Amino acid sequence: MKALVTRLDSFGDVLLAGPAVRAVAAGADHVTMLCGSRGAPAARLLPGVDEVLVWDAPWGGFQPPDVDRADIDALVDRIDADTALILTSFHQSPLPTALVLRLAGVRHIAADSVDYPGSLLDLRHQRAPHAHEAEAALDLAEAAGFPCPDDGRLRVRTPPRTAALTGPGPYVVLHPGASVPARAWSAERSAEAVRELAAAGHRVLVTGGPDERDLTAYVAGEHGTDLGGRTEAPELSGVLAGASVVVTGNTAPAHLAAAVGTPVVSLFAPVVPAERWRPYGVPYVLLGDQDAPCADSRARDCPVPGHPCLDTVTATDVAAAVEKLLGEA
Repeated sequence: MKALVTRLDSFGDVLLAGPAVRAVAAGADHVTMLCGSRGAPAARLLPGVDEVLVWDAPWGGFQPPDVDRADIDALVDRIDADTALILTSFHQSPLPTALVLRLAGVRHIAADSVDYPGSLLDLRHQRAPHAHEAEAALDLAEAAGFPCPDDGRLRVRTPPRTAALTGPGPYVVLHPGASVPARAWSAERSAEAVRELAAAGHRVLVTGGPDERDLTAYVAGEHGTDLGGRTEAPELSGVLAGASVVVTGNTAPAHLAAAVGTPVVSLFAPVVPAERWRPYGVPYVLLGDQDAPCADSRARDCPVPGHPCLDTVTATDVAAAVEKLLGEA
């Protein structure tokens, strides 16, 4: 049986699909992951994925492409599956993707849907109202006939060795960037945290993407090690796997840290619910005002002057959270 799992969102969203992907892989001969270009690097890290099919949907992402019939026709021609699982967040509809899969000849399609699906879905599943995204995806897989084969935690393929990047000895990682500005702690607060952690005797590595080099250099300053732009997804998984604790916002590295088993200090802006998006399956400390006026707004830019949900968190708060997790370990 050929199976297809779709998650047309970002890197972190695809990581959260990992337990469901492993469930499907345990009952299928071949698993294709259909995802967008931002999620593809994560899909290539997931155990159980045999093939990654990359396509940016007009109904997903921060900057969706225009509808192009030729592009959709080309995707239809590339899909080869007997059964499919469409994974979405609680506020997204699976039905546009289901239509494409039907046109591709997929015989059995399962998804969570609050909308009437007509003939687009064979299994219209209802997700639990407060389920974590990873649990909701796994619940759908089980309802579709793919029971969980393991403990259901996040996982990635074995990370590469990264000692050449990290140097010897224990360290803490601070990742100051975020996928959208509303979820980011300020650069000034991040730099203060690096200084305070260093003063407490920790080696601090600062990570970020190629477009965040100015940010990571500023945050690292004279007291941290700047790894901005030096880690692709596999290398970042290795750096996070070797860390004692990872400090980051509600963004992809929080989920990647969880996937390699590293505790997380989560600077969590409540623009999305923590119960659905917190670090999953590892010890964590959640910081940030979860009752701030921006709560559940799904805002990409902070709608409240001063970004109070996160910038009321101090470097001392972060250092105390790191020590708490280290003490528990």
